[in-house]
Amino acid sequence: MRIACLGGGPAGLYFAISMKRRDPSHEIVVIERNRPDDTFGWGVVLSDETLDNLAANDAESAARIREHFAYWDDIAVIHDGVRTVSTGHGFCGIGRHRLLLLLQQRARELGVELRFETDVPEERIDELRREFDLVLAADGLNSRTRQRYAEHFEPDIEVRACKFVWLGTHQTFDDAFTFIFEKTEHGWVWAHAYQFDADTATFIVECSEPTWRAFGFGEMSKEESIATCERIFARHLGGHALMSNAHHIRGSAWINFPRVLCARWSFDNVVLMGDAAATAHFSIGSGTKLALESAIALADYLHSEPDMASAFARYEEERRLEVLRLQSAARNSTEWFEQVERYLDLDPVQFNYSLLTRSQRISHENLRLRDPAWLESAERWFQAQAGNEGSARAPMFAPYRLRDMQLVNRVVVSPMAQYKAVDGSPTDWHFVHYAERAKGGAGLVYTEMTCVSPEGRITPGCPGLYAPEHEAAWKRLCDFVHAETPARLCAQIGHSGPKGSTQLGWQEMDAPLAEGNWPILAASAVPWSPRNQVPRPMTRADMDRVRDEFVAAAQMAERAGFDMLEVHAAHGYLLSSFITPLTNRRDDEYGGSLTNRMRYPLEVIRAVRQVWPAHKPLSVRISANDWVGDEGVTPDEAVEIARLLQAAEVDIVDVSAGQTSTRARPVYGRMFQTPFSDRIRNETGMATMAVGNIYQADHVNSILMAGRADLVCLARPHLADPYWTLHAAAGIQDRECDWPAPYRAGRDQLQRLAERGEGWV
Repeated sequence: MRIACLGGGPAGLYFAISMKRRDPSHEIVVIERNRPDDTFGWGVVLSDETLDNLAANDAESAARIREHFAYWDDIAVIHDGVRTVSTGHGFCGIGRHRLLLLLQQRARELGVELRFETDVPEERIDELRREFDLVLAADGLNSRTRQRYAEHFEPDIEVRACKFVWLGTHQTFDDAFTFIFEKTEHGWVWAHAYQFDADTATFIVECSEPTWRAFGFGEMSKEESIATCERIFARHLGGHALMSNAHHIRGSAWINFPRVLCARWSFDNVVLMGDAAATAHFSIGSGTKLALESAIALADYLHSEPDMASAFARYEEERRLEVLRLQSAARNSTEWFEQVERYLDLDPVQFNYSLLTRSQRISHENLRLRDPAWLESAERWFQAQAGNEGSARAPMFAPYRLRDMQLVNRVVVSPMAQYKAVDGSPTDWHFVHYAERAKGGAGLVYTEMTCVSPEGRITPGCPGLYAPEHEAAWKRLCDFVHAETPARLCAQIGHSGPKGSTQLGWQEMDAPLAEGNWPILAASAVPWSPRNQVPRPMTRADMDRVRDEFVAAAQMAERAGFDMLEVHAAHGYLLSSFITPLTNRRDDEYGGSLTNRMRYPLEVIRAVRQVWPAHKPLSVRISANDWVGDEGVTPDEAVEIARLLQAAEVDIVDVSAGQTSTRARPVYGRMFQTPFSDRIRNETGMATMAVGNIYQADHVNSILMAGRADLVCLARPHLADPYWTLHAAAGIQDRECDWPAPYRAGRDQLQRLAERGEGWV
């Protein structure tokens, strides 16, 4: 094949090397606009795994690269005057300049033609396509090739919020990858610093755009900008200067990071690689790793597949998944730094943990493998904050107090509809269901949404708190749970609003009943879907009546013996129909602004708080994101909703999201709703509960230890396993969970199996 590689960075050079290694007869030219020794970065971070991949692909170049690596195992975080060090992270770095020279040398040895100082304008790319069998577009972040064929590649470029500048220094950071956070007169500024050769380190300086503007960095020369950064970080630089090698850039050289995605990576005989195809934020340091491993994959498939189109398809199929995984981690990491000022008041222990786990690639137990001593010290700190001095148990087993309610741990059985009630009365099914989960070790067990009136039910199978027999049935459950378990019980009360009079969950969710439908109410005459009833907009008399029904249900819940109460104001039900502008079309004092939309829900919540005993906590569940952009409730607005709830003496917010409109387009993933809880907790100081695709003890411990929530709710895992908490404890070899006395023989066997790495099945 005759191959043109546009771009002489790591991707283009290593692809050329990889192709020549597989077939020396390939004619390959690498075309680079800059000189051979130009480079505009500093250090490159790789992993031992990547080095092994390079060695298997081309042992010669891998050995030369390895000779020049700087290795470090530690991460140091300097915050609030405290330097916290954890180990076991396993990084290696090399200067980008050195890496390029080594790859250039190896490419020449293999017969690759290198053309430097050769600019390729967009119109020339068409000629290269005709001249060569294959054109590799490794022409970087601002790829002309991607731009030339944008209608085929369909790039999606998102410019991230923070400003950063890529600098170097002769101050050595040879003992740790170091993060430094400095508070200045204009706001927080931070640095990512790491060694990459004997006497040079990368020093990336980053800050929010408001801080950048306040400093006037945009109007500074490069020299003025560097001098300002030297002043900010003077006590960490040991008298050494900061340096820029971005000599081609006028001004201060600060930029915003662009996240690049492409719908397709190939067109005809052109294929994208490296930053031209996809970018990963520098805070996880894997852009070069992606490029090198993509080069290997494409070279493999060009020699294993029957034709070029098949090779491109295999390459994209394999590498896109890896790239998306990395970009997901990079997005989490990027957002953490964009919002870092939210966390800078955390204790240094918790701040360090939050930073280490920011991308979700490092979990709680993964940290234990890396640095068990540091993690144990962090767990001791967490337990001490919870009043459990001297304990080193995992965060999920820390006690928690809300008003006078004391929980033995932070695990919550989330509300899960059972659809088994008869005329609103919970049955033996409910008794067994909730009693089993209370015996299963969770600190707090929720009832499903319990409706405040017959018309307020979601389905005919939903339970209520509006008749004496309901109160008696719930009291039977509360009495049993309090007598036999340490669990506390929370009654979630609500009104279905526009999502009422629908079929049971295992029939057709949210679909109207085939017959026997009852009239429904809502903030406005907006049906859940075209198939559902159009609800009647509530009058003031309706509001008074429903408010009083909530109050009566709260009084029943107190007499039944519940320890905590939650008002359901999420998921498109009645109170939610007021809060979200998607369903609130009112033009009176209950519609329009957020203040107006919250007016009636707050009226109900205050009335409930007034009758609910002062020593018992009150929670409210909200949808923190309608998942429709600015047309609905946004995470920004959710923070303001939480502040209003705080003012209404609500003790904790149960932070869910969505289910308010059929138009919603959620972004799913592990712990996908936790960021909303994180934001509310750390911007308002209000206690929160995290929910949403949380299913491992690792998830629970990571959320709690990082300060992203105070309690963690698990739903489906508790449907599959009522004893999830006890089993999770055995899995992490925690022997302090209190099992019911008749079950202790099972506990002992489970613990023995767990110690041997075995399970029940």
